[in-house]
Amino acid sequence: MFNPGDVPGIFFMVNNDEIYMKSALKLASGASNRVSTNPKVGCIIVRNKKIAGRGYHEYFGGPHAEVIALSGAGRLSRGATMYVTLEPCCHYGKTPPCTDAIVKAGIKEVVMAMKDPNVLVMGKSIRLLRRRGVRIRTGVMEKEARKLNEAYIKYTESKMPFIILKSAMTLDGKITTVSGNSKWITNLSSRQYAHRLRGRVDAILVGINTVLADNPRLTSRKKGTSPIRVILDTHLKIPLNARVLNEDAPAIVATASDKKRKIKQLQEKGVEVINPGSGKDGLNLKKLMKMLGKRSISSIVVEGGGSVNASFLNQGLVDRVLFFIAPKILGGRDSLTPVEGSGIRGIDRAIGLKDITIKRFGDDILVDGYVV
Repeated sequence: MFNPGDVPGIFFMVNNDEIYMKSALKLASGASNRVSTNPKVGCIIVRNKKIAGRGYHEYFGGPHAEVIALSGAGRLSRGATMYVTLEPCCHYGKTPPCTDAIVKAGIKEVVMAMKDPNVLVMGKSIRLLRRRGVRIRTGVMEKEARKLNEAYIKYTESKMPFIILKSAMTLDGKITTVSGNSKWITNLSSRQYAHRLRGRVDAILVGINTVLADNPRLTSRKKGTSPIRVILDTHLKIPLNARVLNEDAPAIVATASDKKRKIKQLQEKGVEVINPGSGKDGLNLKKLMKMLGKRSISSIVVEGGGSVNASFLNQGLVDRVLFFIAPKILGGRDSLTPVEGSGIRGIDRAIGLKDITIKRFGDDILVDGYVV
């Protein structure tokens, strides 16, 4: 077996903090949208360089990661170090304060990835634990922790949902053929990834044209993880037998229509109908996002057509962009593109992305980035 110490002049520095925090982050990432509007949190208890307990926050209102990890470690918690992806809570909510459990268990040191942006916590736990004699270190793998909880951070600070715009296109930037056919542009691996993404957000949003053209179900395909379906339908054209109105998950129809009979028929099917009023490009999307935020929707994937995508981008509502590109060429001046509308006249005004990553799904390419 290769041992780095056997090679003269070669030394490997192992950062134990990062090793343990990576384990905690991996645990946290196992949480689905069931934790919303709480954060995704993972926790590792380490004593004598061995993991004594581990846990993650599994569902909203359930035990916190720290409490689960402490329970698993038991008496080994005394004198141990806790690695946690987010500052522990210090207030009574759905559960008692984690800081009380940490002190009672005899943890000697807490290593945190990031502070909690929640005003009820926001550094208060750090000060409290230090007063109780617990050593504190923060900022270990903070960037990764912030990305994991990007939706929680935005929602906590603004009460607005984190918006991911997802689209799939050909190499020449088309989302349909000239006849309107779009199944399937991307391969199975790309589509499976998209379904997993749906299972990690609170809601998926499309326009009425997508419903009329494709009649989708808009589910994650995995039982119990399907997000709320939101349909933009200014004039209330949605058929009552549309598949998106099934009982797999709740459905919300956003409209500017006052068709009382149609509204009542939808409500009788268990569909919530809301009216954010009209805006520049149809519905008032900013007001709609505020309304959805009040319904505890903290993250949304927009899977609309070119017009819906353009409206969200033009109104500055998109936080993250996921564009799948398939090695196919369709052509056609009448074929639709991912972003329609009037377009931008000057290159200097183009919407830019930062923190870009590129992934491969077979022959498909995914460009993932954050709007500047």
